[in-house]
Amino acid sequence: MSRNGPLALAFHGLFVIFMLAPIVVVCLVAFTPEGFLSLPTNGFSLRWFRAIADYPEFVHAFWVSLGLGALSSFIALLFAVPAALALTRYAVPGRGALQALFLSPLMIPHVVLGVAFLRFFTAIGFGGTFLALLAAHIVVVFPFAFRLTLAAAAGLDPALERAAVSLGAGGFTLFRRVTLPLILPGVVSGWALAFIQSFDDLTMTVFLAAPGTETLPVRMFLYIQDNIDPLVTSVSACVIAITLVFLVVLDRLYGLDRVLAGKGSH
Repeated sequence: MSRNGPLALAFHGLFVIFMLAPIVVVCLVAFTPEGFLSLPTNGFSLRWFRAIADYPEFVHAFWVSLGLGALSSFIALLFAVPAALALTRYAVPGRGALQALFLSPLMIPHVVLGVAFLRFFTAIGFGGTFLALLAAHIVVVFPFAFRLTLAAAAGLDPALERAAVSLGAGGFTLFRRVTLPLILPGVVSGWALAFIQSFDDLTMTVFLAAPGTETLPVRMFLYIQDNIDPLVTSVSACVIAITLVFLVVLDRLYGLDRVLAGKGSH
């Protein structure tokens, strides 16, 4: 096995610093005692973390984002799994065209999608509703769930399913006991990426969100338009901390290598 040379190690170190530096700076600014954006040179303070309690809009927006991300990614999987299995199992006419259609939201700028969804849902009387926001997010996150599920289904050995059928397994039993466990790494990976995309989306969501359905990115965007204090950095630090805890729990329960690389258990 070849080892990385000094130049490669230096490049990797600079790359890691480049990726982590903004996150570290945001977390440090969140602990400043000042009333403006600055590094905590005069000591650390929890002032801006306590200030989050004075703005329940941020807490409500967090729960909206959490529920919207979980629900939209789950519903997207309900469509992605049968679509992926159908395209890999059967000689569907126009398979390439269907795959391109399912992945097409990735090629359309989110600004264009936001304006299009806004006009469409306003025209049918659903403008500003959570249902419209949910439907738009399902469309946007579906390609992420579909692509990873499709990759997992393409690597599925059909002989295993035929063996289960020969032993008397019915359609639902076959899917629950054989097919789903084999494609589960891809399904979990697709759900995770779809959830992240939904939770983090701002460009499209800002066109569709209304009072009561504002997501956390939209609430933060609206806040920094009129304020320059470190409250947004404390909210960001809390989200980063929650994300780290989630990743640690996911790694302990399932394994990040299986989620990120789609590796199944052996």
